[in-house]
Amino acid sequence: MEVDLAMVGRKREREESFEGEGGSSEGPSKKARGGAGGKPIFECTICGKACSRSSHLTRHMRTHSGDRPYACTTCGQAFSETGTLTRHMRTHTGDRPYACTTCGQAFSETGNLTKHMRTHTGDRPYACTTCGQAFSHSSDLTRHERCHTGDRPYACTTCGQAFSTSSHLTRHERCHTGDRPYACTTCGQAFSDSSNLTRHCKKVHGFDQE
Repeated sequence: MEVDLAMVGRKREREESFEGEGGSSEGPSKKARGGAGGKPIFECTICGKACSRSSHLTRHMRTHSGDRPYACTTCGQAFSETGTLTRHMRTHTGDRPYACTTCGQAFSETGNLTKHMRTHTGDRPYACTTCGQAFSHSSDLTRHERCHTGDRPYACTTCGQAFSTSSHLTRHERCHTGDRPYACTTCGQAFSDSSNLTRHCKKVHGFDQE
């Protein structure tokens, strides 16, 4: 079977032109009409998301295609963005480039440093719209809001009982598995919950276990 080289060349030129305009072999996209100030907008034809740069659209298209072109050379785990790979590599190298200027504790990500700084500043930027209680972490607010909504997203696969936090589910599951991970260092008695171990040490041995 003969290959029409001219046709192949024209096809490749069309693909390169498509990618240069913000497209990608990862999925369909197009350049939309000009945005504010006459700047071009690159629009995803799958979901309609508009991006200001073709490179942003290329990254976005990976959410549809599932493409993960950046692989860790240590464990092989792959990522859709170079920044995510960089953060992942720190789990292997132990690098913690972001240090707290107050206490010196270091972190591998800027977001973790930002959350840590609130322990010094007392900043609580996440407020409940129902009762006004404020929290330093968005995850704490999410858990708190469930006391208003009654949402219990964590269900036991054995009996179906549902809980508002994953930690409550973990403790509950031990009644099925019999797991007792908290052991008294004095007598060896083990408990399924750390609070039960604390009470045991105070009542039986007369001290708080560290």
